[in-house]
Amino acid sequence: MAENYRPRVWKTPRIFAGRPGASRRRMAAAPATPDPSAWGDSGLYAAWLGHSTVLLKMDGVVILTDPILSKRAGLDLRVLTVGIQRRVAPALALENLPRPDVILLSHAHMDHFDLPSLRKLAHPSTTVVTARHTSDLLHPDRYRRVVELGWGESTRLGALECRAFEVNHWGARYHSDTWRGYNGYTLSNGRYRVLFGGDTALTDGFRRLRGSRPYDLAIMPIGAYFPRIYYHCTPEQAWQMGNEAGADRFVPVHHQTFELGREPMDEPIERFHLAAGNQGDRIALSRIGQQVQIN
Repeated sequence: MAENYRPRVWKTPRIFAGRPGASRRRMAAAPATPDPSAWGDSGLYAAWLGHSTVLLKMDGVVILTDPILSKRAGLDLRVLTVGIQRRVAPALALENLPRPDVILLSHAHMDHFDLPSLRKLAHPSTTVVTARHTSDLLHPDRYRRVVELGWGESTRLGALECRAFEVNHWGARYHSDTWRGYNGYTLSNGRYRVLFGGDTALTDGFRRLRGSRPYDLAIMPIGAYFPRIYYHCTPEQAWQMGNEAGADRFVPVHHQTFELGREPMDEPIERFHLAAGNQGDRIALSRIGQQVQIN
């Protein structure tokens, strides 16, 4: 059985807060544009689309993590979203995205569980894997399946196994719904292994993910740590936790897109490269829109 989620008294994420004047800035184009149409059906591919949204293809299976393609992250009022504006546009527009076989949702925070994006991505051939007590936010009948996972639980999607693990975060979407779950995930198809850290502060839980084989990619959050160090890890801590899990290469996310913290926009990736030192070649992607292929 999965461990029960410990109730935590957290305030609603300050998704409406940002730096003064941030909402008046023009959204920049992504510095690069990936080309998933050129990806084959054998191998492991990844492209960072912005924030925590990564497009993966594992031996033909298309996976999308925490999709947020909207101009703002915040409260969805159907006709508009009230919240913080993104600084950089998604690296791929919705019409250029391949249809995902799997959408992976780490938790219900508005910058990870974006309802306008999920409505546009809904399709009867797509499976959603999400944290405990979050499927009520979706319309399950619009997808092939919606699977809720607690810590230690797994589901199989053909050859792909997805397993949830505990991270150091919280799951409430609003002030009072503190019962909602929050996950990281591991993905394995026998040939490749991928770790998706979701959102997390420092924890020793990543050590328990280490196995006899390394993770080909570890998607780790590195931003919004100042002043929210108890909710989000620093770049150095992300590097440490990924290494403790046994990651071969890294895709650092949760930076360069929204101003959720007070650190300068480029500081997280600069610090992550400093943490890597002479192992910088293990950082597979550094800028929004970049892609990588692992044979």
